[in-house]
Amino acid sequence: MVSIQDTEFTIDDGRIESLEEYLSPEKLYEDLISRVKKYHPSDDISIIARAYRVANEAHHGQVRKSGEPYIVHPLYVSIILADLELDKETIVAGLLHDVVEDTILTKEEIATLFGDEVALLVDGVTKLQHFDMEESHVSVDKEKIEIQAENLRKMFLAMAKDIRVILIKLADRLHNMRTLSHMPPEKQQRIARETLDIYSPIADRLGISRIKVELDDLSLKYLHPDVYADLTKQIAVRKVEREKYIQSIVNEVSAHIKNAGIEAKIDGRVKHFFSIYKKMVNQNKTIDQIYDLFAVRIIVDSVRDCYAALGIIHEIYKPIPGRFKDYIAMPKPNMYQSLHTTLIGSSGQPFEIQIRTYEMHRAAEYGIAAHWKYKEASDGRKAGVGEEEKLAWLRQILEWQRDLSDNAEFLNLLKSDLDLFSDSVYCFTPTGEVKNLPAGSTPIDFAYSIHSAVGNRMVGARVNGQLVNIDYVINNGDRVEIITSQNSKGPSRDWLNIVKSTQARNKISQWFKQELKEENVARGKELILDFCKSKGVNPADISKQEYKDAIMRKYGFHDWDSVYAAVGHGAIKEGQVVNKLLELFDADHKKNMTDEEILESVRASAKKVTKIRTGSAGILVKGTDDLAVRFSKCCSPVPGDEIVGFVTRGRGISIHRSDCVNLASLCEHDRGRIIEAEWQQEEEITGKYPAEIMIYATNRTGLLADISRILTENNIGIITLNTRVNKQNLVTMNTTFEISSREELSRVVEKIRAVPNVVDIERTKG
Repeated sequence: MVSIQDTEFTIDDGRIESLEEYLSPEKLYEDLISRVKKYHPSDDISIIARAYRVANEAHHGQVRKSGEPYIVHPLYVSIILADLELDKETIVAGLLHDVVEDTILTKEEIATLFGDEVALLVDGVTKLQHFDMEESHVSVDKEKIEIQAENLRKMFLAMAKDIRVILIKLADRLHNMRTLSHMPPEKQQRIARETLDIYSPIADRLGISRIKVELDDLSLKYLHPDVYADLTKQIAVRKVEREKYIQSIVNEVSAHIKNAGIEAKIDGRVKHFFSIYKKMVNQNKTIDQIYDLFAVRIIVDSVRDCYAALGIIHEIYKPIPGRFKDYIAMPKPNMYQSLHTTLIGSSGQPFEIQIRTYEMHRAAEYGIAAHWKYKEASDGRKAGVGEEEKLAWLRQILEWQRDLSDNAEFLNLLKSDLDLFSDSVYCFTPTGEVKNLPAGSTPIDFAYSIHSAVGNRMVGARVNGQLVNIDYVINNGDRVEIITSQNSKGPSRDWLNIVKSTQARNKISQWFKQELKEENVARGKELILDFCKSKGVNPADISKQEYKDAIMRKYGFHDWDSVYAAVGHGAIKEGQVVNKLLELFDADHKKNMTDEEILESVRASAKKVTKIRTGSAGILVKGTDDLAVRFSKCCSPVPGDEIVGFVTRGRGISIHRSDCVNLASLCEHDRGRIIEAEWQQEEEITGKYPAEIMIYATNRTGLLADISRILTENNIGIITLNTRVNKQNLVTMNTTFEISSREELSRVVEKIRAVPNVVDIERTKG
């Protein structure tokens, strides 16, 4: 029998063991049914049998990259869902989750065969199939950012409609990660990065640790193969000695717990690879310096027994100061509960003990899936216990979706909120309510965690009864009181540089946007009219509602005033809006033109295009004649970047990336100088272009050599490379090198990002 546990990492020998390749579809189906029957109250599995027959027939003849029949994949997805003990409708949707995407079967046919509930689940998963999350600070293509953000919005809306959609998607991703070895290396890296950035944090937020830890470890295996191999080697070195040591602790603890009359289940293990790796990176330590490499878990019947067992443990072993965490009294945001304490064993080796009840253990392993009961509520729908607490963060994200019209901003907020490496600090309101904030939070973060109105009216704060500065860093256990005033003029822009929480930063930004919205709308309208005037465009010609609707869909706005406001505060450029409206206008009117009129229009357009070459590549600049055109050095555009031209005084046209910081200041007082530009066809571009990036890392011996080696191995010519180290031992490395396209730049950046100790990489914007 294959379970999630069976296919998890075998830590001791550093290999991922799986029985999948040895099982036929028929055996897998039998295994699936036996699992469902173990937990489901109904003996009727006819709907699952029918779904298997339909899926098997629909996928007949299809094979995976590994060469196995395609039906094996949906079977394993359903087995993972069965291990989470989900309802039969979810199991059926797991079996059918690819049929609409990959076969001739339609959503309507699924509804006829299996009911509307299954059809909606399958449809929800199908809409997420093309989800492709690249890192926004690597991808500077605004079109891609728009697509990324829209895909994320779809994902969270699907989750809001029925959380089972994302549970199926997580199971789908887990099995794909288990079989990722059959993919090309580039795709392995992309999928692993996407998994670590999005799917693993979602599993964490839903509290499903048994899926989260496996996704983490598999991602590490493909993102940092050298680190992964080194970890497995080091952990396997003293395998027998370690097993003996853990067993001796388990035996000793078991004897004392039993003597105290407490019924308990006790086991020991080595922590998961990614957990160890994360501690090594965050604490800048070697594996030998990690305190809690080993963990012993004690599972008892009641909360009272948890604290009783803790007292016994602290009598046996010496606890390490500052290493005790009470997640029972103060649960994690995903409602995880347990007592954690790190102790020194008799041999001097530190280890961690986790103490929890059986109910807490089930919630920790299965998360929100543990609350998916099969009892019918009074209205006939399935009732979930504790779902509201688990999904509080989802409600927050849905609020952002409603409030944020800027897709790039939504993307950044979401990534920050899903940050795997963020630690928490627990503090209290004056009435004793617990608040969980990101480490490094200030009273401003605390104020906005209570309510946006409290944050907007904040004028000061007291911590533990003493007045403090607004940039005071909150510590665990602090009692925080916010001082407000009705006469407050609102938050300061400086607060954006102080706050740590995504929630506070979002609410402050929203306040400024709302306060200045009328001013931004008026300015945006003026900028668009001025641009139309400079181009000889009649605004009335391009103001058709269907053209406006297309612009709003493209940039994710809800109304036209939001477009004006975005132009007014600089989120998008008026030229982008007007040029797109003109494209729609021209396309609309060409439908009714004669052949002669179309030919004349093409001739006129051709006269207004200047073509330049730098190296072997060409750029088309529209609407100019006989002007010198050159690349700007401030932002170093490369083929594939979104670009615009800027008409300089006496030096022709300079080509900038559209996100260039200098471009924003250049056109602040004269936006009419912005001109449309684009690259020639990709196959015509063969030259080399300078690209500049900033690399941030924690310092170590050999860091520079490792990064230089990657550039050399990829035949990248280095132009400049400057490095500096600050007092906190953090490295900032600025390097300029030659590449042929943005795709090549992205590949190089991803390889550098995989270098140990590299924290972040960003491309310079001028």
